[in-house]
Amino acid sequence: MIIERAYAHVAEQEDTAWPWSVPCVRALLADGLRFTAPVTFLVGENGSGKSTLVEALAEGFGLDPWGGSHDWRYASHRAKSALGERMRFDPAPRGRRMLGSWSARKGFFLRAETALDALDREGFAPDSVSHGEGFLAAFRGKFLQPGLYVMDEPEAALSFTSCLELIGCVDQLVKTGGQVICATHSPLLTAMPGADIIEVGEHGMRRVAWGRLSLVDHWRRYLADPQSYLRHILD
Repeated sequence: MIIERAYAHVAEQEDTAWPWSVPCVRALLADGLRFTAPVTFLVGENGSGKSTLVEALAEGFGLDPWGGSHDWRYASHRAKSALGERMRFDPAPRGRRMLGSWSARKGFFLRAETALDALDREGFAPDSVSHGEGFLAAFRGKFLQPGLYVMDEPEAALSFTSCLELIGCVDQLVKTGGQVICATHSPLLTAMPGADIIEVGEHGMRRVAWGRLSLVDHWRRYLADPQSYLRHILD
């Protein structure tokens, strides 16, 4: 592992404004976020703040919040986020050198909405492969060395089979000393053995076993009886 804990501090008068008002961000400010496994999944509904968290974690580590590897910093003209600027880390033993030097930090930030631009910059031209193939090519070509790898909903471009391949890529990465933090809606990805799962929402943040995740329960119910869901939408 590279980092054991992430935390941030703001002045008291700021804690009612966005993003400080988001429950999971408030939890981060109050207690920090501890990482207990090389792979951590952040799970929650749209608007729960999981993407806000992973973007700030990537930015605080020195990765471009627009997406890309440690070789590409700040490809966008967007100002740094308020949370990303304040993000701090407690290193794991293997991460002390990286956190002690900006030049030593390695990793990649992959976010679904800017992935095409990031993949193009990294040499995986979107016009030569499909979106999903580009994702997997980036995983195979860039997720190779010890570092912090942050992903925001990578399943958006991936088929069922490709999601399984991604799990294999992540497994190989952590065996070489990498650490992965991933925001996702995927019950496939979150089933990865040994991964830590943190559910974010109005409650803030809490660790949940895969079988107790709300998203897993909903998928089970939907696949068993789609009409029980669809009748409320299509009537």
